[in-house]
Amino acid sequence: MREAMANAEVGDEQKREDPTVLELERRVAELLGHEEAVYLPTASMANQIACRILTEPGDELIAEENAHILVSEQGGPAVHSGVVARPIRTVAGRFSGADIRALMRDRTSMHMARTRLVAVENTHNSSGGRCWRTDELDDVVTTARELDLKLHLDGARLLNASVAKGIAAAEYGGRFDTVTLCLSKGLGCPLGALLATSTELAWKARRGKHLMGGAMRQAGIVAAAGIYALDHNVERLAEDHARARRLGEALHEAGVPVDLEQVETNFVQVDVGPLGLTREEAMARMKDEGVLLSSTAWPTKLRAVTHLDVGDEDIAAAIDAIPRALGVLARA
Repeated sequence: MREAMANAEVGDEQKREDPTVLELERRVAELLGHEEAVYLPTASMANQIACRILTEPGDELIAEENAHILVSEQGGPAVHSGVVARPIRTVAGRFSGADIRALMRDRTSMHMARTRLVAVENTHNSSGGRCWRTDELDDVVTTARELDLKLHLDGARLLNASVAKGIAAAEYGGRFDTVTLCLSKGLGCPLGALLATSTELAWKARRGKHLMGGAMRQAGIVAAAGIYALDHNVERLAEDHARARRLGEALHEAGVPVDLEQVETNFVQVDVGPLGLTREEAMARMKDEGVLLSSTAWPTKLRAVTHLDVGDEDIAAAIDAIPRALGVLARA
């Protein structure tokens, strides 16, 4: 990947003269089932631009209560788009058309915010990297269209869902008005994301990109990493999933509180509450054993994430160290 970056052909990205950026945008648009894609520094910026071009100030956004766009982007919809956020409480990060219908505001009212945008996250971070089923998406999309609502897919980890379920990314992405794809997650790039949409909305997205300070110059240097990732790092996501499953099953067998039903892609959530530990205590203990887990939206749950820098030996080391660190008898 670094060799590809060093040898990238470049130009002025702001003037749409960087051939490597243009090629990455073309490929991702096709991958996600849309006419165009806009290369951006981060997936959070992509989500915020999508919100801005699909809404007007005073509109209402509906999303799952722990969706990234609601809990991990510093109130961006309110700051950048003047949008009110309305959460849907769920168990596994997925909701239904009936949920949307129940929350739909009366657009004839002179008092209420107008419900305008529905955001879906696939895979869903806070639920442990879980995937939406296509019938669930169809239900949400059909209802939203019937109610004249716009649809955004936060597909930061969409290729994890695609690989895990054997469903083409375009089959997911083509259902929505806008789709975000992150390059710095499982694809292993140092930075970058794309927003895929129609030609009409892409023009507005490019204006949003400049407005939010995301326009670059010789960006082909980093866009080349994205092209390399599409060529080499998509199918190998299955290796991350297999390693996460191996980790989850071994920890569960050792007595560490892991819900194996949640382990669908490259996340393993460990609930330290039943062990009588706080999140901070558990993280400190594991750090002392050389294992780093991150926090989640849940007060007692920690997250292990497998990626291309985590190999089989690392999984074996974690299987040995985590139960010991948490005071659980490790496997023989």
